[in-house]
Amino acid sequence: MRSLLSSVALAAVLATAPHVAPAQSVAGAYLAGRQAAITSDFEAAARYYTAALARDPGNVELMEDAVIAQMAMGRIDRALPIAQQIEASEARSQAAHMIIIADILAQEDYEGYLARDVDTQGIGPLVDGLLNAWALVGADRVDEAMAGFDAVSEQRGVRGFAMYHKAMALAGLGRFEEASEIFESEGSGPLQQTRRGAMARAEVLSQLGRNDEAAASLEAAFGTVTDPELDAMHLALEAGETLAFTHITSARDGMAEVFYSLAGALRQDAGADYTLLYGRLARHLRPDHVDALLLNADLLETLEQYDLANATYKQVPADHPAFHAAELGRAAALRESGKPDAAIEVLEQLAKRFGDLPLVHSTLGDVLRQQSRFEEAVAAYERALDLTDPEARGAWFLHYARAISYERLKEWPQAEADFRRALELNPGQPQVLNYLGYSLVEKQIKLDEALAMIEEAVAASPDSGYIVDSLGWVLYRLGRYEEAVEHMERAVELMPVDPVVNDHLGDVYWAVGREREARFQWMRALSFVDPADTDGEADPDRMRRKLEVGLDAVLAEEGADPLRVANDD
Repeated sequence: MRSLLSSVALAAVLATAPHVAPAQSVAGAYLAGRQAAITSDFEAAARYYTAALARDPGNVELMEDAVIAQMAMGRIDRALPIAQQIEASEARSQAAHMIIIADILAQEDYEGYLARDVDTQGIGPLVDGLLNAWALVGADRVDEAMAGFDAVSEQRGVRGFAMYHKAMALAGLGRFEEASEIFESEGSGPLQQTRRGAMARAEVLSQLGRNDEAAASLEAAFGTVTDPELDAMHLALEAGETLAFTHITSARDGMAEVFYSLAGALRQDAGADYTLLYGRLARHLRPDHVDALLLNADLLETLEQYDLANATYKQVPADHPAFHAAELGRAAALRESGKPDAAIEVLEQLAKRFGDLPLVHSTLGDVLRQQSRFEEAVAAYERALDLTDPEARGAWFLHYARAISYERLKEWPQAEADFRRALELNPGQPQVLNYLGYSLVEKQIKLDEALAMIEEAVAASPDSGYIVDSLGWVLYRLGRYEEAVEHMERAVELMPVDPVVNDHLGDVYWAVGREREARFQWMRALSFVDPADTDGEADPDRMRRKLEVGLDAVLAEEGADPLRVANDD
C-alpha cells in the first residue's frame, strides 16, 4: 500500500500544526493532557484538554489538541464546536477542517462543501481533490465529477488511487461497464488488490452478467482462503444470482470511502494515532462501514488501547458476515489486556457458531497454548487440521503449534512427527528447524542432525537471538565449547535481557574456564527472571546453585555427565 502515495502527496496529507505551550496558569492540565496523548489515552487527553480550555478558552493550540483527542475517541459531535471556534479565529488547523468538512458532508450539503476555499480550509491536495469529485457526484454534476477524478490522477504517485475512486463512483451510478474497464486496466492501482477492491470488482462483473469471471476474480484474489462473506458471494454467483453493488450507494458513501482508503494507505507511513482520525471520519460518514470499524479497532490495539478496541469490535452486529473477524479481534484485545480467560470464552463461543472455520480453532489453540493448557490446545489444533487441506502449505503452522503442545506434554513421538510434517509442508522454515533441533539437543539425541538443522535456521534468520542461542547451545552440548562462545555472545547481543540466553552464556564461559565471567552472566540471568513465569525454561534455583558451587558441582548433583570437550579422551 505504500506505493499509493508519493512522498509529495503524503507530506501534503500529513501537514500538522505546531504545538505551542499555553499559559502557565493551565500548565498542569495541559501537561497531563500531553502525557495522556503521548500514551494514546485519548479519554484522559480529552478530559485534561477540556479542563485546560476552561481556564484559557481562546488558546488555539489547546483547542486543536482537544479536537484531536475527541476525534480519536470518535466523538465528532464534541469536537465540532471547538473546531468551529478555531475556524472562526481564522487559524489554520487540519484537524479542525477535517471535523467541519465531515459535518458538512454528513449533512449531504454538497454545494456548501464545494463553496469552501480548500486553500485555506482544506485537508490536503489528495483528500480535497477526491472529496471535491465526490461532492460533484452528490450535486448531480457527474461530468464535472469525472473530470475531477481525472485531475486528481495527474498528481504525482496517486493515479491508481484516483482511478479506483472513479471506478467506484461509476459503479455507484450504475455505469458498470465503465467501472469494469477501469478495474481491468493496468493503471487501476493496488487498491483493487485490497479486500474491498476485489469484492467491489466481483460485484461489478456480476452486475454485467459475468458471474463466472466474478468468481474467478475472487479466487485469484483470495485463493483458498474463505470466510462467511466470501462464501456467501461464491454461493450466490454459483446460483446465477446477480450481486448487488453494495460498496457505494451514495456520494456520502464515496466520501466515507475516501477517508477509509486513505487510512489504509497512511497505515504504512503514518502513526496509528493519526491514521485513526481518518478511520473515525469514515465511520462518522458511514456508520455501517464495518471495514472501517475493524480498522479502527485494530489501530486501537496497535496503540495498546485494548479496552477501546474491545468496545469497538463489539459494535459489529452479530448477523454481519464479518462478525467472526470482529470476535477474533476482540479475543486478541482481551488476551493482550491480560484477560486470557475472557478471550478463551469468546473463542469457544465463536467455535460453536463457526465450527467450520479453521482459523477460529487455530486461534483458540494458540491462546490455550499460551496459557499452558496444552491438552486443550492439541484438541483445538486437531479440529483446525481436520478442516484444512492436508497438503496446504499453510497447514505447516498448525502442525508446528501442535508439535509444541505435544512437546510440552512430554509426548515426544507425536511432537517429532508434527515437527517433521511441518518441514515437509514448508521446507527450511527456520522456526521449525530451530525448535526441533533445540529439542533434539535437550534430549541428547540425533545431535548431528540437530546441529545441521539449527545451522540452516541461523542461515535463514541470522538476527534471531533465539535461533543463534540454539546454535551456541548445540555446540556446547557437543562439547565444542570454544566454538559455542562466539554464537552465545552474539545471542546475548541480540537478546541482552533474556534470562535463558544469559544463563547459557554463563555455562559456556564456565566450560572454557572463564569462571568469573560465567558467574557474572548467571547473576545477570537471575536478575532477568520473571517470578510469574513458572513454566519457562529459566530456572532461578539452578542459577543460584551454580553461583554457590559452580557448574561442575551442579552437574554432579544432577547425575549428569561432566563437561567434556569433543574428542577429549
